[in-house]
Amino acid sequence: MKKTFPVIFLASSTLFGLFLLPFAIVKRPFKDWIIVYLVSIMGNSLADRYLVSNGYLKYKIRPLPKKFSIHLPFDFVHYPLSLLYYNQWTLNSKPLGIILKLFPFVIPQVITETIAAKTTDLITWKKGWDWYHSFISLVIKLLLCRSIIAIIRKINKDEISIK
Repeated sequence: MKKTFPVIFLASSTLFGLFLLPFAIVKRPFKDWIIVYLVSIMGNSLADRYLVSNGYLKYKIRPLPKKFSIHLPFDFVHYPLSLLYYNQWTLNSKPLGIILKLFPFVIPQVITETIAAKTTDLITWKKGWDWYHSFISLVIKLLLCRSIIAIIRKINKDEISIK
């Protein structure tokens, strides 16, 4: 029973994320959201590989455990989905709005991760990793990816941005 809840939670949240993903990507400008999705996958999986290989994080319950040490549902579905919605919500925001709009995305994620780390085998924090490390890393990753897409839009001279 103790192992079944995390597996059901992981599977259902991943399926829900996969259901929402097309709605987040198939919006105008389509090319922007594909870029955001791909940048988020690359950045988050690289960061996750680093943290796992250096022993800060461990995922005991994960798909394809013999092939991947990272958390595929988080790196390929959960995080990219939240980044897509964050980018869409902040598309025309000023810097203060971009920063303030981080919190509805980061706080629930950190709370969920903290509960998972303390009560399930979905994630194990090691080497002093704690909730505030997750908070800071999520903020940095969201802002970095948001900056990358802003630079791409600037290079394209706002031709593909929604006004």
